[in-house]
Amino acid sequence: MTEQKLISELEQLVSEGRNPNTMHIDLLPTLDLLREINYEDQTVPVAVEKVIPAIAAAVNQIVAAFQKGGRLIYMGAGTSGRLGVLDASECPPTFSVPSNMVIGLIAGGPDALRRSIEGAEDDPEQGRQALEDVKLTKDDVVVGIAVSGRTPYVIGGLNYAKSLGAFTVALSCNPNSIIAGIADLAISPVVGPEILTGSTRLKSGTAQKLILNMLTTASMIRIGKSYQNLMVDVSASNKKLVARASRIVMQATGCSQKEARRVLDLTGNDVKLAILMEITGMGIEEARVALQNADGFLRKAINAKSA
Repeated sequence: MTEQKLISELEQLVSEGRNPNTMHIDLLPTLDLLREINYEDQTVPVAVEKVIPAIAAAVNQIVAAFQKGGRLIYMGAGTSGRLGVLDASECPPTFSVPSNMVIGLIAGGPDALRRSIEGAEDDPEQGRQALEDVKLTKDDVVVGIAVSGRTPYVIGGLNYAKSLGAFTVALSCNPNSIIAGIADLAISPVVGPEILTGSTRLKSGTAQKLILNMLTTASMIRIGKSYQNLMVDVSASNKKLVARASRIVMQATGCSQKEARRVLDLTGNDVKLAILMEITGMGIEEARVALQNADGFLRKAINAKSA
């Protein structure tokens, strides 16, 4: 693509426009400058709210994929890719899921997490290869993340995913983007021009982070990873999380810290199992079976015992 053609494409993108509200930011003292940034940031949740129906449709597809053994795979370049990897990496400790259940792929590979490898995004074949490397199947959901909606790496990945029959989602911050035209479902929050022209790690990146939070959190809740609003499948993998596990059992059951620690020791820090035993009085093996029969939903297992 020639430089002239690329400039022409960028001129058509909302995310690349100049923000009339911030033309003077280079003249502002620090306090006023930060207030300008904060004012612009407040528009982001409003833009995300407008696309909640599309986010819900994506969540339903992700839940269906998880229920048949499929995975959620994010792919993007630069900031978009890093946000996808970040969200994926938080799922195992938060929800005790396997590390390959939610995968984040970034153009340029792991090195691109720590330093800019911006040229990697220009090759659609790298996007295809990345999905081949993780052995993509039709049971997976692929979410292509690109603020511009025109990143070749993401385009290549989405086209390959479509060819296999995997469900595809496009997350961009420009309406009617290229990837929106490829994917089965488009999520396109329009946050407008950035505070610094073209610096899409700002409002656009914030919108992406909010939406990725929603995709994984809602999907995990829908497959039974919470009880009330407690993270009952948290993995107690460090001292803070061990303490959090005790606190969750105490909050869910009203028991003492000593009792929470006793029952957690019996279950090997399995919070969900500990709560079920404490509330119902079940022994550990009976509780395991009850959870299995309830497909891992703690509330369902509790209700079945009390029915």
